[in-house]
Amino acid sequence: MDVINKMKNIMELILLNVIMNLIILTKHTTKKRITFMFTLPDLPYGYDAFGKYISKNIMELHHSKHHQTYVDNVNKALEKAPELAGKSIEELITNLDEAPESVRSIIRNHGGGHYNHSLFWQFMTPDGHGQPNGNLGPALNEKYGDFQSFMDEFGAKALGVFGSGWAWLMPDLSITTTPNQDSPIMEGSPPPLLGLDVWEHAYYLDYTYKRADYIKAWWNVVNWTEAEKRFDAANSQ
Repeated sequence: MDVINKMKNIMELILLNVIMNLIILTKHTTKKRITFMFTLPDLPYGYDAFGKYISKNIMELHHSKHHQTYVDNVNKALEKAPELAGKSIEELITNLDEAPESVRSIIRNHGGGHYNHSLFWQFMTPDGHGQPNGNLGPALNEKYGDFQSFMDEFGAKALGVFGSGWAWLMPDLSITTTPNQDSPIMEGSPPPLLGLDVWEHAYYLDYTYKRADYIKAWWNVVNWTEAEKRFDAANSQ
């Protein structure tokens, strides 16, 4: 009987040890997974910050639903590709060939969506002013003739995006567009100075199909201070 009891005690200790090791492993794995998760960035202003130009309803939907979906889906993709853990969003979307084919399109579309929108929120401010100051304003005037001509050119490019996509002002002051959630950095270009989301989800509640009206309104909330900072940084390298 004593032998049986001793055997039972030994088995219980072994089982307890296995359980404790599993708990430690689970905690470690969970901690590691959370460490490399992307999160929805907080906005530096309220959803109602842009008044009549971009409504509270569309800002809340755009940020808390659409952007959150991009974050959630890229995180799910990374769980299936643990070898990509620890990479920044920039590293992921500029090295798409390194991603497993099974998650590559998700990283491109949803990772790109996360990157683009994280920039987009910085490109707007409730304290927007009409034109850039500092070095950027004169540089735009020199390239395009005057500021209104630049706005017209940018607006035409944004209006010309077929379907969904983005319009970008680049550090060399060229204006380019990308489809869907593609970004200029995916093609080896530097980060943009400014970008405009022309997906319908960015404006349809406010402007229905009238993208031109949305573009016109957007100029009132452009964060030229951020664009100027990026321009100066790009030209100091």
